[in-house]
Amino acid sequence: MRVAMIGTGYVGLVTGACFAEFGVTVTCVDKDESKVARLKKGEIPIYEPGLDALVAKNVAEGRLHFTTDLPSAVPKADAVFIAVGTPSRRGDGHADLTYVFEAAKEIAQNLDGYTVIVTKSTVPVGTGRKVSEIIRQTRPDAKYDVASNPEFLREGSAIEDFMRPDRVVIGVESDRARELMRQIYRPLFLIETPMVNTSLETAELIKYAANSFLAVKITFINEIADLCEKVGADVHDVARGIGLDGRIGRKFLHPGPGYGGSCFPKDTRALVSTAQDAKAPLRIVESVVSVNDTRKKQMADRIIAAAGGSLKGKRVAVLGLTFKPNTDDMREAPSLDIIPVLLKAGATVCAYDPEGMDEAEKLLPEIFWAQTPYEAMKNADLVALLTEWNQFRALDLDQVKDLLKQPVIVDLRNVYNVKDMVEAGFDYFSIGRAPGYGYSKKKKDRA
Repeated sequence: MRVAMIGTGYVGLVTGACFAEFGVTVTCVDKDESKVARLKKGEIPIYEPGLDALVAKNVAEGRLHFTTDLPSAVPKADAVFIAVGTPSRRGDGHADLTYVFEAAKEIAQNLDGYTVIVTKSTVPVGTGRKVSEIIRQTRPDAKYDVASNPEFLREGSAIEDFMRPDRVVIGVESDRARELMRQIYRPLFLIETPMVNTSLETAELIKYAANSFLAVKITFINEIADLCEKVGADVHDVARGIGLDGRIGRKFLHPGPGYGGSCFPKDTRALVSTAQDAKAPLRIVESVVSVNDTRKKQMADRIIAAAGGSLKGKRVAVLGLTFKPNTDDMREAPSLDIIPVLLKAGATVCAYDPEGMDEAEKLLPEIFWAQTPYEAMKNADLVALLTEWNQFRALDLDQVKDLLKQPVIVDLRNVYNVKDMVEAGFDYFSIGRAPGYGYSKKKKDRA
C-alpha cells in the first residue's frame, strides 16, 4: 500500500509518520523547499512529543519519504491525502479552501490508474463534492473516488490519538474506496477501533460538530466558574459532580482563560458560517464564539485587579504562552489577547515558555524573555500563570517568594491548591474557587 500525503504541516506530518508505522509506504509532499530539506535531515519543524523518533525510525526503515515533487509521488499512490491548511477567511469566518482546491487540481493532473483522493484537512460540508468536480473537470478520464477522513488529533498527544483513536470516520460512496481505506487502517481494525462509515457530507460535518461540542463544554464550565465565584461554590467540585454523570463525562470540564489553538476557534467560526449560509443558524455555537473571545480579554482585567487595579510601572512574570502544554503552537493562544492589554496598562512583561518562545517572539516583540521560570519572576510584582506546563506544577514556592517583590500569583489554570498557597503566604488568585477568585493569608486571618 502506497500513500501520498499532500502537506507536511501538523496533520500531514503526524498522519504520514503514523501511517508509515502501520507499514504503509508514505511520501509526504510540500511546496516549501526549506521545510522538506529540514525534514530530510531529520529536523522536525513542530514540537510534538515522540514525533522526531517516529519520523527517524520510519525514514531509516524506508517507509517514509519527503519531497517537493508532487508529480512523482501521486502516480505511484493508491491513496492521496490532502492535508493542507484551511485557515479562517478574513471577515466572514468561512474556511479558506484555496490550498485544498489547488491541491485537488494538481493531483488530478498527475493521476495514473484508480486512486482514492482523501480530504484529511478540516473542511466544510460540500468540499468533497467540489474536490470531485475539480478532478473530473481537470481529468475527465480519471479513475478515482473521493473520501472524507477527518482527523481528531490533540496537540501534545497526537501519536497516541492516531494509534489508539476513539473512532475513525470514513466518508465514502463506493465499496472499492471503502475497502482501500479499510486496508490503510487495517491495524486499527485488529484492535477493534470503531469505524464510522458514512457519506462525504456526514463525515465533514462530524468533525465540525465534534470540535464545536467540545468548545461548548469548555465555555460552559468557564461560565460556571464565574458563577461559582459569586455564590461561594468550587468549580472543581461542580465539574466532578456533573462529569461523573455518564451522559456528560469528565473531559473538557477544566476552567481556564478560554480555548485557543489551531482547531476550536477556526472550526467553531466555520461551522457558524456554514449554518448561517444554510439558513439553519446554530445559536449555541454563536454564543460560544462570542463568550470565548470576550473571556480571553477579561483575563487581563483579573491580572490588573490582582495588582491592585493598576500595572503602571509594574513588572509581570508570565509563565506559559502556548495555547496548551506539550506544543509550541501559539495560534489563538489566550496569551496573545492577555499580554497586549497588560502592556497597554503600563506593565513590563517578562515571559517564559518551555517550547513556545521562538514562535511567541515573532508575535509579542515588546516583551522580555527568560531562560527559566525563576528568571522570569526575578523582581516581578506578580506572576501570571497562563499555560499549565508540568514544570510549573512543582515550583519551589520559597524561591518564588524570595524572587518576587510581592507574593502575588494569578493562576488562570488552577494548577495549585488554594490552601497550600495561602499557607505559603501568597496572595493567590485562581478561577472559580470560592469565596471569589482571590485568596490571601491576610484575608484568611481577618476572617
